[in-house]
Amino acid sequence: MRGWQAMELAVAPFTLTSFVPVQFAPQDVLTVYLEGDGMAWIDGAPSSDPTPRDPLALRLAMAHPAGNAAYLGRPCQYVGAEQARCAQRYWTNARNAPEVVAALGAALDELKQRFGARSLVLVGYSGGGALAVLLAAERQDVARIVTVAANLDHRAWTAHHGLRPLDLSRNAVDVADKVAAIPQAHWIGGRDRIVPEQLARGWPQALTGPQGANLKVVPEFTHSCCWAEHWPQLTDGQFRKHP
Repeated sequence: MRGWQAMELAVAPFTLTSFVPVQFAPQDVLTVYLEGDGMAWIDGAPSSDPTPRDPLALRLAMAHPAGNAAYLGRPCQYVGAEQARCAQRYWTNARNAPEVVAALGAALDELKQRFGARSLVLVGYSGGGALAVLLAAERQDVARIVTVAANLDHRAWTAHHGLRPLDLSRNAVDVADKVAAIPQAHWIGGRDRIVPEQLARGWPQALTGPQGANLKVVPEFTHSCCWAEHWPQLTDGQFRKHP
């Protein structure tokens, strides 16, 4: 990752991994990319290590078109030797637990200080999109929410796929009214079978906007293809416009 470096953030009870540019100039706005659930499952069973094999949110961050950007991994990702001490529930049914949201919030505070930023744009991929909404609902410094292939209603999602409920996780859709005034864009792949467009169409207007204006459907894209490759073109101008 030429021009980027890893940084560990100790935010109890987790150690989170961030990647940041080696060189940057302080700016008022920092865009933080939140990783998805990673390699949480293998063949229907919880994996032993949720670190993403292809960190799509990191590739999005490195393709960020304008302004300062940073990447933030999820609890239990990238922790190496500490993996054995990281509870499996944090990448299964407690992936959006209150303590996860709190730790990510503390990490955002540290990143803001490092970059000299006053406000944040939160970009969340897949499960990271839900956390972007949950974090924005608790903060006063979020200028924009952007999600990519995001699961913003895990109750509807688990029901759709016939999965066990995420009973230890907060649900982003439950805080929709708290973020309704924040500008939002929710990117959905028309060929996404993990978070299909029909689920996004069922989100409340506080997320989708009037007449679904916040939903940005790209018909030929899937859950992972081809967001990073086309990110600067898809988001042309959006990261230069803040309230």
